[in-house]
Amino acid sequence: MAQVIKMPRLSDTMEEGVVAQWLKKVGDKVSEGDILAEIETDKATMEFESFYDGTLLHIAIDEGVAANVDSLLCIIGDEGEDISSLILTDSNLTQETSNSQLDLVDQINQQEQINDEVISNKETEEPVLFDLENDIQTESVTISDNVNVEYIKMPRLSDTMEEGTISSWLKNVGDDISEGDILAEIETDKATMEFESFYNGKLVHIGVNEGETVKVDDLIAIISDGDIDVNQLLTDYGKDDNNVIKTDKNPITESVVNEKDSLEVSNNFEVDREIGASSARIIASPLAKRIAQEKNIDLSTIKGSGDNGRIVKSDLDNTKLDTAKEKEIIIEPTEKTQPAPAISNVIKGEESYEDVKNSSMRNAIAKRLSQSKFSAPHYYLSVEFNMDNAIAFREQYNSIPDTKISFNDIVIKACAAALKRHPQVNSQWLEDSIRLNHHVHIGVAVGVEDGLVVPVIKFADQETLHSINSKVRDYAVRAKSKKLRPDEIEGSTFTVSNLGMFGIQEFTSIINHPNSAILSVGAINKKPAVINDKIVVSNMMKLTLACDHRSVDGVTGSLFLETLKGFIENPVTILV
Repeated sequence: MAQVIKMPRLSDTMEEGVVAQWLKKVGDKVSEGDILAEIETDKATMEFESFYDGTLLHIAIDEGVAANVDSLLCIIGDEGEDISSLILTDSNLTQETSNSQLDLVDQINQQEQINDEVISNKETEEPVLFDLENDIQTESVTISDNVNVEYIKMPRLSDTMEEGTISSWLKNVGDDISEGDILAEIETDKATMEFESFYNGKLVHIGVNEGETVKVDDLIAIISDGDIDVNQLLTDYGKDDNNVIKTDKNPITESVVNEKDSLEVSNNFEVDREIGASSARIIASPLAKRIAQEKNIDLSTIKGSGDNGRIVKSDLDNTKLDTAKEKEIIIEPTEKTQPAPAISNVIKGEESYEDVKNSSMRNAIAKRLSQSKFSAPHYYLSVEFNMDNAIAFREQYNSIPDTKISFNDIVIKACAAALKRHPQVNSQWLEDSIRLNHHVHIGVAVGVEDGLVVPVIKFADQETLHSINSKVRDYAVRAKSKKLRPDEIEGSTFTVSNLGMFGIQEFTSIINHPNSAILSVGAINKKPAVINDKIVVSNMMKLTLACDHRSVDGVTGSLFLETLKGFIENPVTILV
């Protein structure tokens, strides 16, 4: 008996849905629990399961098309069953609103009742199907019952990311995958980040070689929990014009072996450990990871109570913290300069060069800085600050046990306080308006091998000097090891760039678009200064503010620097 499947109500406010993708096609065998389609609602894109066994006989809504709740979505029934009357009836019913139509809960209940009445008697032979449109006899290519296939696409790991480069694959075709395993390292326009799997199964296809770049949402891998024909999957996937399959001259893809022994799924979900790594890779929820990071909890010592040993928040509630570890300083720089690069042996008098291919990050930096420099009218304001009081304040502050701050931390905290008084500097140019931010998110420029990363201190005005110091040094370490999360490098309203530690006296920076200003911090040097009409030797530091003249006028920038000068030259005021 054919079953009419209607557009479900997947949220309390949903009035219509859009079929983002059909995961089954007309003629496919469908089992209860199979995912029929991905449906985009007003809140999210969700998977829609089938509650019936049978054959998908009719699809009423094409991909990308919106339809009202309770309108005909598809029809499932017996192979060869006449459904013309159902299609006609539903077509007539869609012209009026019917209060008798079932909502999602009613559908589920009805489906369960019917399923209980159906006697399971499945044929073992491969079925022969008929194309409903052309009446052409074709062989059905189906995935066996209860086999899930997940298409892994290039994720959007930053707000500006348009394409990504596979730096390295950490799993190979044929490897068992558990939820939380790291599949690959992906280089974006801002950083190189680890990409986790959200599925259990076996990696059956890798579609992008290491070092290759593809657009966001392009297919990069396939994970399955059973025997499948990868070539058929790729063929079916490529039939959709919106799906792009990358074909290489030397693809990594291996033909998935159809033998039962080749794709045996492991049910032993142990914590995956990297070969040669000093620590285990732990499966934990994002919240648990964040709590562990904030409290310096070693997750390898925690036994997870979640699915497959996953560590959740409740597992950390009763964990006793090691106060020594909690207060431990993350890093202590030993050198102020980077080691000089090795110079290859060159014959005297012979010209030599090496072309180094630009990374995705380097290209993105060039594009965004060019956009900022040539579109935003920059102007610069330089002020010299007396740092005598700041030096004395820092020495006194660092005399507290287990406490240490830098001059850069003082500058960040002072900037946050000054920005609260001058919101025009804490603004963003949006072409048709100026956004005055009431929150203060300060980006801190960190130099890495591939370019420049700007992690963000969120709500910097509410942070203590000690917490700012801990976060900045933590970000610096993880930026260089490519461990920053996307949310940690987005959302800045103002930026501080400090080259004073490298002995740079004065410099100018390019504004981090769409922000309106950036502060360049130079080195502290002893030099003669006039104080109370007397020439004395003082510690002086020059700061330069780059402003976007479209949103920050000269007077506004000058007043901001005046306020900033008061905070830095009398740092005790930023604690009030």
